[in-house]
Amino acid sequence: MTKSSPEVAALAPEVLRKYETVIGLEVHVQLLTNTKIFCACANRFGDAPNTNVCPVCLGLPGTLPILNKRTVELAMRASLALNCTVHEHSRFARKNYFYPDLPKGYQISQYELPLATNGWLEIDHAGAKKRIGITRLHLEEDAAKNLHEGFSESATKAYIDYNRCGTPLSEIVSEPDMRAPEEAYAYLTTLRQIMLYTGISDCNMEEGSLRCDANVSVRLSGAKEFGTKVEVKNLNSFRYLQKALEYEVERHIAVLESGGRVLQETRLWNQNESCTVSMRSKEKAHDYRYFPEPDLLPVHVSDAWREEVRRSLPELPEAKRARFIAAHGLSPYDAGVLTNTQSLADYFESVVKSGAPAKTAANWIQTELLRRLNDSGKEIEGSPVSPAALAELLKLVESAQITGSIGKKVFATMFESGRSASEIVAAEGLAQINDTSALEQAAREVIEKNPDNVAKFKSGNEGVFKFFVGQVMRATRGQANPQAVNDILRKLLA
Repeated sequence: MTKSSPEVAALAPEVLRKYETVIGLEVHVQLLTNTKIFCACANRFGDAPNTNVCPVCLGLPGTLPILNKRTVELAMRASLALNCTVHEHSRFARKNYFYPDLPKGYQISQYELPLATNGWLEIDHAGAKKRIGITRLHLEEDAAKNLHEGFSESATKAYIDYNRCGTPLSEIVSEPDMRAPEEAYAYLTTLRQIMLYTGISDCNMEEGSLRCDANVSVRLSGAKEFGTKVEVKNLNSFRYLQKALEYEVERHIAVLESGGRVLQETRLWNQNESCTVSMRSKEKAHDYRYFPEPDLLPVHVSDAWREEVRRSLPELPEAKRARFIAAHGLSPYDAGVLTNTQSLADYFESVVKSGAPAKTAANWIQTELLRRLNDSGKEIEGSPVSPAALAELLKLVESAQITGSIGKKVFATMFESGRSASEIVAAEGLAQINDTSALEQAAREVIEKNPDNVAKFKSGNEGVFKFFVGQVMRATRGQANPQAVNDILRKLLA
Protein backbone atom coordinates (compact mmCIF):
# COMPACT_ATOMS: atom_id res chain seq x y z
CA MET A 1 0.00 0.00 0.00
CA THR A 2 1.38 3.41 -0.91
CA LYS A 3 1.91 6.33 1.38
CA SER A 4 -1.27 8.16 2.35
CA SER A 5 -1.92 11.68 1.05
CA PRO A 6 -4.56 14.34 1.78
CA GLU A 7 -6.78 12.61 -0.83
CA VAL A 8 -6.30 9.04 0.36
CA ALA A 9 -6.84 7.79 3.88
CA ALA A 10 -6.00 4.24 4.90
CA LEU A 11 -8.73 1.86 3.78
CA ALA A 12 -9.68 -1.32 5.60
CA PRO A 13 -8.91 -4.58 3.75
CA GLU A 14 -12.60 -5.51 3.65
CA VAL A 15 -13.37 -2.22 1.88
CA LEU A 16 -10.66 -2.83 -0.71
CA ARG A 17 -12.00 -6.34 -1.34
CA LYS A 18 -15.40 -4.90 -2.31
CA TYR A 19 -13.92 -3.54 -5.53
CA GLU A 20 -12.23 -4.94 -8.61
CA THR A 21 -9.39 -3.08 -10.32
CA VAL A 22 -9.29 -2.70 -14.11
CA ILE A 23 -6.01 -1.66 -15.75
CA GLY A 24 -4.89 -1.18 -19.34
CA LEU A 25 -1.51 0.11 -20.50
CA GLU A 26 -0.45 2.23 -23.47
CA VAL A 27 3.25 1.68 -24.09
CA HIS A 28 5.34 3.77 -26.48
CA VAL A 29 8.41 1.92 -27.74
CA GLN A 30 11.06 3.91 -29.61
CA LEU A 31 12.20 1.89 -32.62
CA LEU A 32 15.90 1.17 -33.01
CA THR A 33 16.47 2.79 -36.41
CA ASN A 34 19.36 4.92 -37.64
CA THR A 35 17.10 7.69 -38.91
CA LYS A 36 13.73 9.19 -38.06
CA ILE A 37 10.40 7.93 -39.33
CA PHE A 38 9.75 10.51 -42.08
CA CYS A 39 13.15 12.09 -42.77
CA ALA A 40 16.88 11.29 -42.89
CA CYS A 41 17.81 12.98 -39.59
CA ALA A 42 19.75 10.83 -37.12
CA ASN A 43 17.68 8.94 -34.56
CA ARG A 44 20.23 9.27 -31.76
CA PHE A 45 20.03 10.17 -28.08
CA GLY A 46 22.44 12.56 -26.36
CA ASP A 47 23.47 14.84 -29.23
CA ALA A 48 23.57 18.62 -28.75
CA PRO A 49 20.03 20.08 -28.68
CA ASN A 50 18.43 20.95 -32.01
CA THR A 51 21.21 19.47 -34.17
CA ASN A 52 19.39 16.42 -35.56
CA VAL A 53 16.69 18.44 -37.30
CA CYS A 54 15.63 19.35 -40.84
CA PRO A 55 12.73 21.15 -42.57
CA VAL A 56 10.66 17.94 -42.59
CA CYS A 57 10.78 17.11 -38.87
CA LEU A 58 10.52 20.83 -38.01
CA GLY A 59 7.31 21.02 -40.03
CA LEU A 60 8.38 23.86 -42.31
CA PRO A 61 5.95 24.79 -45.13
CA GLY A 62 6.30 22.90 -48.40
CA THR A 63 8.03 19.81 -46.98
CA LEU A 64 6.80 16.26 -47.54
CA PRO A 65 7.35 13.22 -45.29
CA ILE A 66 8.80 9.98 -46.71
CA LEU A 67 8.14 6.80 -44.72
CA ASN A 68 11.21 4.96 -43.42
CA LYS A 69 10.75 1.31 -44.50
CA ARG A 70 12.81 0.02 -41.59
CA THR A 71 10.30 1.43 -39.09
CA VAL A 72 7.56 -0.67 -40.69
CA GLU A 73 9.75 -3.79 -40.56
CA LEU A 74 10.50 -3.29 -36.87
CA ALA A 75 6.85 -2.59 -36.05
CA MET A 76 5.88 -5.76 -37.93
CA ARG A 77 8.51 -7.65 -35.98
CA ALA A 78 7.02 -6.40 -32.71
CA SER A 79 3.50 -7.21 -33.89
CA LEU A 80 4.34 -10.80 -34.80
CA ALA A 81 6.27 -11.36 -31.57
CA LEU A 82 3.12 -10.21 -29.74
CA ASN A 83 0.85 -12.57 -31.71
CA CYS A 84 -0.90 -9.70 -33.51
CA THR A 85 -2.53 -9.82 -36.93
CA VAL A 86 -0.49 -7.64 -39.30
CA HIS A 87 -2.92 -6.09 -41.78
CA GLU A 88 -2.29 -5.93 -45.49
CA HIS A 89 -3.41 -2.30 -45.57
CA SER A 90 -2.93 0.44 -42.96
CA ARG A 91 -2.66 4.18 -43.21
CA PHE A 92 -1.45 7.25 -41.38
CA ALA A 93 -3.62 10.03 -39.99
CA ARG A 94 -3.11 13.49 -38.60
CA LYS A 95 -3.75 13.84 -34.88
CA ASN A 96 -4.41 17.54 -34.37
CA TYR A 97 -3.53 19.39 -31.21
CA PHE A 98 -1.47 22.46 -30.36
CA TYR A 99 1.49 22.25 -28.01
CA PRO A 100 4.97 23.80 -28.20
CA ASP A 101 6.67 20.43 -28.76
CA LEU A 102 4.64 19.77 -31.92
CA PRO A 103 5.96 22.10 -34.65
CA LYS A 104 3.43 21.09 -37.35
CA GLY A 105 0.44 21.53 -35.06
CA TYR A 106 -0.40 17.87 -35.60
CA GLN A 107 1.21 14.47 -35.05
CA ILE A 108 1.39 11.85 -37.78
CA SER A 109 0.01 8.66 -36.28
CA GLN A 110 -2.31 5.79 -37.19
CA TYR A 111 -5.93 5.76 -36.09
CA GLU A 112 -8.72 3.94 -37.92
CA LEU A 113 -6.41 1.58 -39.85
CA PRO A 114 -3.50 0.58 -37.57
CA LEU A 115 -0.69 -1.70 -38.69
CA ALA A 116 -1.70 -4.61 -36.41
CA THR A 117 -4.48 -5.66 -34.03
CA ASN A 118 -5.73 -8.50 -31.81
CA GLY A 119 -2.56 -9.80 -30.17
CA TRP A 120 -1.62 -11.09 -26.74
CA LEU A 121 1.24 -11.87 -24.43
CA GLU A 122 1.38 -14.18 -21.44
CA ILE A 123 2.50 -13.01 -18.02
CA ASP A 124 3.57 -15.05 -15.02
CA HIS A 125 2.20 -13.50 -11.83
CA ALA A 126 2.12 -15.14 -8.40
CA GLY A 127 3.00 -18.48 -9.98
CA ALA A 128 0.09 -18.44 -12.41
CA LYS A 129 -0.01 -17.79 -16.15
CA LYS A 130 -2.38 -15.18 -17.55
CA ARG A 131 -2.94 -13.98 -21.09
CA ILE A 132 -3.22 -10.20 -21.58
CA GLY A 133 -4.85 -9.06 -24.80
CA ILE A 134 -3.31 -6.42 -27.06
CA THR A 135 -5.83 -4.23 -28.84
CA ARG A 136 -3.57 -2.64 -31.43
CA LEU A 137 -0.03 -1.76 -32.42
CA HIS A 138 0.46 1.29 -34.59
CA LEU A 139 3.24 3.56 -35.83
CA GLU A 140 3.59 7.25 -35.09
CA GLU A 141 6.16 10.03 -34.80
CA ASP A 142 7.35 11.34 -31.46
CA ALA A 143 7.04 14.94 -30.37
CA ALA A 144 9.93 17.17 -29.31
CA LYS A 145 11.14 17.31 -25.72
CA ASN A 146 10.14 20.12 -23.36
CA LEU A 147 12.87 21.08 -20.89
CA HIS A 148 11.82 22.86 -17.71
CA GLU A 149 15.00 22.68 -15.62
CA GLY A 150 18.73 23.31 -15.91
CA PHE A 151 18.74 26.69 -17.67
CA SER A 152 19.37 30.20 -16.37
CA GLU A 153 15.79 31.29 -17.05
CA SER A 154 14.01 28.01 -16.27
CA ALA A 155 11.94 29.75 -13.61
CA THR A 156 10.11 31.80 -16.25
CA LYS A 157 10.73 30.01 -19.56
CA ALA A 158 10.52 26.52 -21.04
CA TYR A 159 13.01 25.22 -23.60
CA ILE A 160 12.45 22.78 -26.45
CA ASP A 161 14.87 20.25 -27.97
CA TYR A 162 13.54 19.20 -31.39
CA ASN A 163 16.05 16.34 -31.80
CA ARG A 164 13.39 13.88 -30.65
CA CYS A 165 10.73 15.26 -32.98
CA GLY A 166 10.04 12.64 -35.67
CA THR A 167 11.57 9.74 -33.76
CA PRO A 168 9.76 6.52 -34.78
CA LEU A 169 7.45 5.06 -32.15
CA SER A 170 5.40 1.93 -31.94
CA GLU A 171 2.42 2.40 -29.62
CA ILE A 172 1.19 -0.85 -28.07
CA VAL A 173 -2.26 -0.65 -26.48
CA SER A 174 -3.36 -3.46 -24.19
CA GLU A 175 -6.86 -4.65 -23.43
CA PRO A 176 -8.11 -3.71 -19.92
CA ASP A 177 -7.27 -7.25 -18.76
CA MET A 178 -5.06 -6.52 -15.75
CA ARG A 179 -6.67 -6.74 -12.32
CA ALA A 180 -3.85 -5.63 -10.04
CA PRO A 181 -0.87 -3.25 -10.16
CA GLU A 182 1.40 -6.30 -9.84
CA GLU A 183 -0.07 -7.69 -13.08
CA ALA A 184 0.65 -4.39 -14.83
CA TYR A 185 4.24 -4.58 -13.58
CA ALA A 186 4.54 -8.15 -14.92
CA TYR A 187 3.01 -7.12 -18.27
CA LEU A 188 5.43 -4.22 -18.80
CA THR A 189 8.40 -6.35 -17.73
CA THR A 190 7.42 -9.12 -20.16
CA LEU A 191 6.78 -6.66 -22.99
CA ARG A 192 10.17 -5.02 -22.48
CA GLN A 193 11.90 -8.41 -22.52
CA ILE A 194 10.28 -9.32 -25.85
CA MET A 195 11.24 -5.97 -27.37
CA LEU A 196 14.87 -6.47 -26.29
CA TYR A 197 15.03 -10.07 -27.53
CA THR A 198 13.76 -9.09 -30.95
CA GLY A 199 16.06 -6.05 -31.29
CA ILE A 200 13.15 -3.67 -31.77
CA SER A 201 14.28 -1.13 -29.16
CA ASP A 202 16.88 -0.62 -26.45
CA CYS A 203 13.93 0.06 -24.07
CA ASN A 204 15.96 2.55 -22.02
CA MET A 205 13.39 4.23 -19.78
CA GLU A 206 15.89 6.85 -18.59
CA GLU A 207 16.39 8.01 -22.18
CA GLY A 208 12.68 7.82 -22.98
CA SER A 209 12.81 4.93 -25.44
CA LEU A 210 10.21 3.06 -23.37
CA ARG A 211 7.35 5.12 -21.95
CA CYS A 212 4.13 3.98 -20.36
CA ASP A 213 0.74 5.53 -19.64
CA ALA A 214 -1.73 3.61 -17.49
CA ASN A 215 -5.52 3.64 -17.64
CA VAL A 216 -7.07 2.59 -14.34
CA SER A 217 -10.59 2.30 -12.93
CA VAL A 218 -12.39 0.35 -10.22
CA ARG A 219 -15.81 -1.27 -10.07
CA LEU A 220 -17.74 -3.28 -7.50
CA SER A 221 -16.73 -6.93 -7.59
CA GLY A 222 -18.98 -8.82 -9.97
CA ALA A 223 -20.11 -5.71 -11.88
CA LYS A 224 -20.05 -5.85 -15.68
CA GLU A 225 -19.73 -2.15 -16.49
CA PHE A 226 -16.36 -0.44 -16.21
CA GLY A 227 -15.87 2.41 -13.78
CA THR A 228 -14.68 5.89 -14.75
CA LYS A 229 -11.20 5.68 -16.27
CA VAL A 230 -8.26 7.85 -15.26
CA GLU A 231 -5.04 8.04 -17.25
CA VAL A 232 -1.77 8.29 -15.31
CA LYS A 233 1.28 9.70 -17.08
CA ASN A 234 4.92 10.35 -16.12
CA LEU A 235 5.59 6.69 -15.30
CA ASN A 236 9.29 6.44 -16.13
CA SER A 237 10.14 3.31 -14.14
CA PHE A 238 8.59 -0.05 -13.41
CA ARG A 239 8.48 0.72 -9.70
CA TYR A 240 6.71 4.05 -10.26
CA LEU A 241 4.14 2.30 -12.44
CA GLN A 242 3.21 -0.09 -9.67
CA LYS A 243 3.23 2.57 -6.94
CA ALA A 244 1.12 5.00 -8.99
CA LEU A 245 -1.48 2.33 -9.73
CA GLU A 246 -1.65 1.27 -6.09
CA TYR A 247 -2.24 4.89 -5.13
CA GLU A 248 -4.89 5.46 -7.80
CA VAL A 249 -6.83 2.32 -6.87
CA GLU A 250 -7.03 3.45 -3.26
CA ARG A 251 -7.94 7.00 -4.30
CA HIS A 252 -10.81 5.80 -6.51
CA ILE A 253 -12.20 3.55 -3.78
CA ALA A 254 -11.92 6.32 -1.20
CA VAL A 255 -13.86 8.71 -3.48
CA LEU A 256 -16.61 6.16 -4.13
CA GLU A 257 -16.87 5.12 -0.47
CA SER A 258 -17.34 8.75 0.54
CA GLY A 259 -20.24 9.11 -1.91
CA GLY A 260 -18.26 11.05 -4.49
CA ARG A 261 -17.73 10.56 -8.23
CA VAL A 262 -14.41 9.75 -9.92
CA LEU A 263 -13.61 12.32 -12.61
CA GLN A 264 -12.26 11.26 -15.99
CA GLU A 265 -8.94 13.04 -16.22
CA THR A 266 -5.22 12.74 -16.87
CA ARG A 267 -3.00 12.68 -13.79
CA LEU A 268 0.76 12.74 -13.22
CA TRP A 269 2.76 10.67 -10.77
CA ASN A 270 4.63 12.83 -8.24
CA GLN A 271 7.41 10.67 -6.85
CA ASN A 272 8.47 13.21 -4.23
CA GLU A 273 4.99 13.17 -2.66
CA SER A 274 4.21 9.51 -3.53
CA CYS A 275 0.88 10.52 -5.03
CA THR A 276 -0.76 11.46 -8.31
CA VAL A 277 -1.80 15.02 -9.16
CA SER A 278 -4.39 16.24 -11.63
CA MET A 279 -3.02 17.43 -14.98
CA ARG A 280 -6.07 18.05 -17.19
CA SER A 281 -9.52 16.72 -18.03
CA LYS A 282 -9.25 13.63 -20.22
CA GLU A 283 -9.55 14.15 -23.97
CA LYS A 284 -11.59 11.82 -26.13
CA ALA A 285 -10.42 10.64 -29.54
CA HIS A 286 -12.72 13.01 -31.43
CA ASP A 287 -11.11 15.96 -29.67
CA TYR A 288 -8.02 15.35 -31.82
CA ARG A 289 -9.97 15.79 -35.10
CA TYR A 290 -8.24 12.85 -36.81
CA PHE A 291 -8.26 12.76 -40.59
CA PRO A 292 -6.21 10.75 -43.15
CA GLU A 293 -2.69 12.03 -43.77
CA PRO A 294 -2.82 13.39 -47.34
CA ASP A 295 0.97 13.44 -47.84
CA LEU A 296 1.56 9.71 -47.27
CA LEU A 297 0.38 6.71 -49.27
CA PRO A 298 -1.36 3.86 -47.44
CA VAL A 299 1.03 1.19 -46.13
CA HIS A 300 0.86 -2.11 -48.01
CA VAL A 301 2.26 -5.27 -46.40
CA SER A 302 2.44 -8.24 -48.76
CA ASP A 303 2.16 -11.82 -47.52
CA ALA A 304 5.74 -12.46 -48.65
CA TRP A 305 7.11 -9.47 -46.71
CA ARG A 306 5.20 -10.40 -43.57
CA GLU A 307 6.44 -14.00 -43.67
CA GLU A 308 10.00 -12.85 -44.30
CA VAL A 309 9.83 -10.78 -41.12
CA ARG A 310 8.25 -13.68 -39.22
CA ARG A 311 11.09 -16.01 -40.23
CA SER A 312 13.64 -13.49 -38.93
CA LEU A 313 12.26 -13.59 -35.38
CA PRO A 314 14.59 -15.16 -32.81
CA GLU A 315 13.58 -17.73 -30.21
CA LEU A 316 11.43 -15.71 -27.80
CA PRO A 317 11.88 -15.75 -24.00
CA GLU A 318 9.00 -18.09 -23.16
CA ALA A 319 10.09 -20.68 -25.73
CA LYS A 320 13.70 -20.41 -24.57
CA ARG A 321 12.70 -20.94 -20.93
CA ALA A 322 10.74 -24.06 -21.87
CA ARG A 323 13.70 -25.42 -23.85
CA PHE A 324 16.15 -24.77 -21.01
CA ILE A 325 13.89 -26.73 -18.65
CA ALA A 326 13.39 -29.61 -21.09
CA ALA A 327 16.88 -29.84 -22.62
CA HIS A 328 19.07 -28.91 -19.66
CA GLY A 329 16.98 -30.07 -16.71
CA LEU A 330 16.88 -26.61 -15.13
CA SER A 331 14.25 -25.53 -12.63
CA PRO A 332 11.68 -22.95 -13.82
CA TYR A 333 13.33 -20.39 -11.55
CA ASP A 334 16.83 -20.99 -12.94
CA ALA A 335 15.53 -20.96 -16.51
CA GLY A 336 13.77 -17.66 -15.80
CA VAL A 337 16.92 -16.01 -14.46
CA LEU A 338 19.13 -17.26 -17.29
CA THR A 339 16.71 -16.10 -20.01
CA ASN A 340 16.25 -12.66 -18.50
CA THR A 341 18.26 -11.25 -21.40
CA GLN A 342 19.31 -12.70 -24.73
CA SER A 343 22.98 -12.08 -23.88
CA LEU A 344 22.78 -13.96 -20.58
CA ALA A 345 21.01 -16.90 -22.23
CA ASP A 346 23.65 -16.99 -24.97
CA TYR A 347 26.43 -16.92 -22.37
CA PHE A 348 24.92 -19.89 -20.50
CA GLU A 349 24.53 -21.94 -23.67
CA SER A 350 28.11 -21.17 -24.69
CA VAL A 351 29.38 -22.44 -21.33
CA VAL A 352 27.41 -25.67 -21.78
CA LYS A 353 28.62 -26.10 -25.38
CA SER A 354 32.18 -25.74 -24.07
CA GLY A 355 31.70 -28.88 -21.98
CA ALA A 356 30.39 -27.73 -18.59
CA PRO A 357 27.42 -29.54 -17.00
CA ALA A 358 24.29 -27.44 -17.46
CA LYS A 359 23.14 -27.39 -13.82
CA THR A 360 26.62 -26.58 -12.55
CA ALA A 361 26.96 -23.80 -15.13
CA ALA A 362 23.56 -22.40 -14.14
CA ASN A 363 24.52 -22.31 -10.45
CA TRP A 364 27.90 -20.64 -11.00
CA ILE A 365 26.54 -18.04 -13.42
CA GLN A 366 23.71 -17.05 -11.06
CA THR A 367 25.92 -16.86 -7.99
CA GLU A 368 29.57 -16.13 -8.67
CA LEU A 369 29.35 -14.45 -12.08
CA LEU A 370 26.24 -12.29 -11.73
CA ARG A 371 27.22 -11.19 -8.23
CA ARG A 372 30.65 -10.02 -9.36
CA LEU A 373 29.26 -8.37 -12.49
CA ASN A 374 26.75 -6.49 -10.37
CA ASP A 375 29.39 -5.41 -7.84
CA SER A 376 31.66 -4.13 -10.62
CA GLY A 377 28.87 -2.41 -12.58
CA LYS A 378 29.44 -4.59 -15.65
CA GLU A 379 26.96 -6.25 -17.99
CA ILE A 380 27.28 -9.85 -19.16
CA GLU A 381 28.64 -8.62 -22.50
CA GLY A 382 31.61 -7.13 -20.66
CA SER A 383 32.40 -10.15 -18.50
CA PRO A 384 36.17 -10.61 -18.10
CA VAL A 385 35.53 -14.37 -17.80
CA SER A 386 34.53 -15.81 -21.17
CA PRO A 387 32.13 -18.77 -21.46
CA ALA A 388 35.02 -21.05 -22.48
CA ALA A 389 37.11 -19.90 -19.51
CA LEU A 390 34.26 -20.56 -17.06
CA ALA A 391 33.68 -23.98 -18.62
CA GLU A 392 37.36 -24.85 -18.11
CA LEU A 393 37.12 -23.93 -14.42
CA LEU A 394 33.93 -25.96 -13.92
CA LYS A 395 35.50 -29.01 -15.54
CA LEU A 396 38.39 -28.76 -13.05
CA VAL A 397 35.88 -28.73 -10.18
CA GLU A 398 33.74 -31.53 -11.62
CA SER A 399 36.77 -33.77 -12.20
CA ALA A 400 37.91 -33.20 -8.58
CA GLN A 401 41.18 -31.61 -9.67
CA ILE A 402 40.28 -28.67 -7.42
CA THR A 403 37.66 -28.33 -4.69
CA GLY A 404 34.57 -26.16 -4.98
CA SER A 405 35.87 -23.66 -2.43
CA ILE A 406 39.19 -23.41 -4.27
CA GLY A 407 37.21 -23.02 -7.50
CA LYS A 408 35.54 -19.90 -6.11
CA LYS A 409 38.90 -18.41 -5.21
CA VAL A 410 40.22 -19.22 -8.67
CA PHE A 411 37.15 -17.63 -10.24
CA ALA A 412 37.74 -14.42 -8.27
CA THR A 413 41.30 -14.28 -9.60
CA MET A 414 40.09 -15.00 -13.15
CA PHE A 415 37.57 -12.16 -12.90
CA GLU A 416 40.19 -9.69 -11.70
CA SER A 417 43.10 -10.76 -13.92
CA GLY A 418 41.64 -12.43 -17.00
CA ARG A 419 43.99 -15.41 -16.51
CA SER A 420 42.81 -18.97 -17.17
CA ALA A 421 41.81 -21.38 -14.42
CA SER A 422 44.52 -23.94 -15.21
CA GLU A 423 47.18 -21.21 -15.23
CA ILE A 424 46.10 -19.94 -11.80
CA VAL A 425 45.85 -23.45 -10.29
CA ALA A 426 49.32 -24.38 -11.54
CA ALA A 427 50.96 -21.10 -10.53
CA GLU A 428 49.51 -21.08 -7.00
CA GLY A 429 49.65 -24.84 -6.33
CA LEU A 430 45.91 -25.16 -5.74
CA ALA A 431 45.34 -28.69 -6.99
CA GLN A 432 43.11 -30.86 -4.80
CA ILE A 433 44.92 -33.06 -2.24
CA ASN A 434 43.86 -36.69 -2.63
CA ASP A 435 46.86 -38.31 -0.87
CA THR A 436 45.17 -40.25 1.96
CA SER A 437 48.34 -40.48 4.04
CA ALA A 438 48.78 -36.68 3.99
CA LEU A 439 45.09 -36.15 4.79
CA GLU A 440 45.20 -38.69 7.63
CA GLN A 441 48.22 -36.94 9.15
CA ALA A 442 46.36 -33.60 9.05
CA ALA A 443 43.26 -35.21 10.60
CA ARG A 444 45.26 -36.80 13.44
CA GLU A 445 46.84 -33.45 14.30
CA VAL A 446 43.42 -31.76 14.48
CA ILE A 447 42.04 -34.55 16.70
CA GLU A 448 45.02 -34.42 19.05
CA LYS A 449 44.65 -30.65 19.50
CA ASN A 450 40.94 -30.84 20.37
CA PRO A 451 40.34 -33.53 23.03
CA ASP A 452 37.29 -31.72 24.44
CA ASN A 453 35.50 -31.84 21.09
CA VAL A 454 36.50 -35.47 20.67
CA ALA A 455 34.76 -36.24 23.95
CA LYS A 456 31.65 -34.32 22.85
CA PHE A 457 31.52 -36.25 19.60
CA LYS A 458 31.88 -39.60 21.34
CA SER A 459 29.11 -38.65 23.74
CA GLY A 460 26.73 -38.26 20.79
CA ASN A 461 27.18 -34.62 19.73
CA GLU A 462 27.18 -35.19 15.96
CA GLY A 463 27.29 -31.45 15.26
CA VAL A 464 30.92 -31.30 16.42
CA PHE A 465 31.92 -33.37 13.38
CA LYS A 466 31.60 -30.29 11.15
CA PHE A 467 34.17 -28.58 13.37
CA PHE A 468 36.72 -31.29 12.65
CA VAL A 469 36.04 -31.17 8.90
CA GLY A 470 36.46 -27.40 8.88
CA GLN A 471 39.74 -27.58 10.80
CA VAL A 472 41.22 -30.14 8.37
CA MET A 473 40.11 -28.07 5.38
CA ARG A 474 41.69 -24.99 6.95
CA ALA A 475 44.92 -26.88 7.61
CA THR A 476 45.08 -27.89 3.94
CA ARG A 477 44.10 -24.39 2.69
CA GLY A 478 40.82 -25.79 1.35
CA GLN A 479 42.59 -28.16 -1.04
CA ALA A 480 41.71 -31.44 0.67
CA ASN A 481 39.23 -33.77 -0.99
CA PRO A 482 36.12 -33.18 1.18
CA GLN A 483 34.79 -36.72 0.85
CA ALA A 484 38.18 -38.21 1.74
CA VAL A 485 38.38 -35.92 4.78
CA ASN A 486 34.92 -37.08 5.94
CA ASP A 487 35.84 -40.74 5.57
CA ILE A 488 39.19 -40.44 7.37
CA LEU A 489 37.73 -38.45 10.28
CA ARG A 490 34.91 -40.96 10.72
CA LYS A 491 37.43 -43.79 10.90
CA LEU A 492 39.79 -42.01 13.32
CA LEU A 493 37.05 -40.73 15.66
CA ALA A 494 35.47 -44.17 15.82
